[in-house]
Amino acid sequence: MFIAVLTYKKPLSEVDRFLAAHREFLAKHYAAGDFIASGPQTPRVGGVIMMTADSRKAVDAIIAEDPFHINGIADYQIVEFTPTMFANDSLQSILV
Repeated sequence: MFIAVLTYKKPLSEVDRFLAAHREFLAKHYAAGDFIASGPQTPRVGGVIMMTADSRKAVDAIIAEDPFHINGIADYQIVEFTPTMFANDSLQSILV
């Protein structure tokens, strides 16, 4: 499992110009089963995407499609982890 922590490099006015395209990117990867949760940080200095992927290489390929990446809107910190505790059984079945 991976978490991508996005940090905006551009003003929010520039972020907002690419927000619709970024949300289409998110929707595509939710439909493909790649993403579990996502949303903006509070305060709005970036975002977070929780994703499933087979490898860091797969994550990098996904991130390469993000309009925020393509247009230099955000930096990405990728954290890989192995979940060992879950809030409930249905979540566990999704993640493992």
